[in-house]
Amino acid sequence: MAGQEKEDGFVAAVGEASAALRELFAETPLQENVYLSKKTGARVFLKREDLTPVRSYKLRGAFNFFRKAIAGGLRAKHFVCASAGNHAQGFAYVCRHFNRHGVVFMPVTTPQQKIDKTRIFGGEFVEIRLVGDFFDDCYRAAQKFAVEGSGVMVPPFDHPDIIEGQATVAHEIAAQMRREAGLRVEDSLVILPVGGGGLASGVTRYLRDSGQAGEFAFAEPAGAGSLRQALAQDRPVRLAKVDNFVDGAAVAEIGAEPFSLLRAFDASAVHLVPENRLCATMIEMLNIEGIVLEPAGALAIDTLKDFSPEALAGRTVVAVVSGGNFDFERLPDVKERALRFEGLKKYFIFRFPQRPGALRDFLDLLGPDDDITRFEYLKKSARNFGSVLIGIETRRRDNFDILTQRFNAAGWAYQDITDNDTIAGLII
Repeated sequence: MAGQEKEDGFVAAVGEASAALRELFAETPLQENVYLSKKTGARVFLKREDLTPVRSYKLRGAFNFFRKAIAGGLRAKHFVCASAGNHAQGFAYVCRHFNRHGVVFMPVTTPQQKIDKTRIFGGEFVEIRLVGDFFDDCYRAAQKFAVEGSGVMVPPFDHPDIIEGQATVAHEIAAQMRREAGLRVEDSLVILPVGGGGLASGVTRYLRDSGQAGEFAFAEPAGAGSLRQALAQDRPVRLAKVDNFVDGAAVAEIGAEPFSLLRAFDASAVHLVPENRLCATMIEMLNIEGIVLEPAGALAIDTLKDFSPEALAGRTVVAVVSGGNFDFERLPDVKERALRFEGLKKYFIFRFPQRPGALRDFLDLLGPDDDITRFEYLKKSARNFGSVLIGIETRRRDNFDILTQRFNAAGWAYQDITDNDTIAGLII
């Protein structure tokens, strides 16, 4: 009975948090996406957390933390956070809402756009301090400042009040499914992006405790699969290396509190999303649906690609779109990665003859759909030859089969370095 009361208490607390959030913004839409539904054979609904005032769900947890701290009589000179992204912006927005002073620690390497947005959201209530080249240095400085300056740290995910705030996403989904679509969330597949685990643990606990849990799938970047590793080893594991491309979800170790709520899931429920495939999804959603997504915001949608048509046919799927804070200066890199994933762009190193007419001979091998996007001499390996980096983009991936056959027949010496991360990372 005590356990049941505890569970009911969580559900009630999330309901209260959701009602209180209406001070800041209305429910984010739950939209049936016709394009994705036709593509997959399922009824696909997108929970548009990219449409909050700060374009991510992080505002929910920060608001709930402040709300409960203030209601509990907590007196602090400062609220403090360390973040270079969505948590900082949500934190700043809430500081202004509650008229509380906040100090945001960001790495020196944080893009100016993110610094400016955080300052706009917080106004005169937020001070920004740039410390260290890496997040760990920044986080340690924030902790030290909070202790020495009578401040309170507002963590991005590893705290019960943060988790409770993120769980309001599930509270809204369940009501919207019934009210707007005449469906039950417990009959659906719910796909959740995972970084530190605050959102995933809050949503799954709320639906479980309220008797509305169906099937869950989790989406992590392939280069930052901390939940997958933790579930496989039944304990939080700090990854030795993290790919930071999906910056909103590139977390080296799942939060302790979120893991305690997620540890009952099997590791096979976690889908590791390849970063280049994710870029193809971002471009697809931008070009076809006009939806701007940051890499972490596209994780749940991309995970649909892991399911066979038979597995999705006739089902209802809810994918949580966690954020849309995309810096368009990154668009060329995203497009590049997408083309490489789709097999429409490759990079080669050719042993190029140093003689008149060699370039013309090479160009004659290209087809009408093939375009050279990069041509760069790397070095002369001998008097008569030089190493040349050549990037080629085409319209159909099987064009490269034809091209390589022509290269081989003409006797060209070359190496395809498209998928060689070590070489490509140094020279492309």
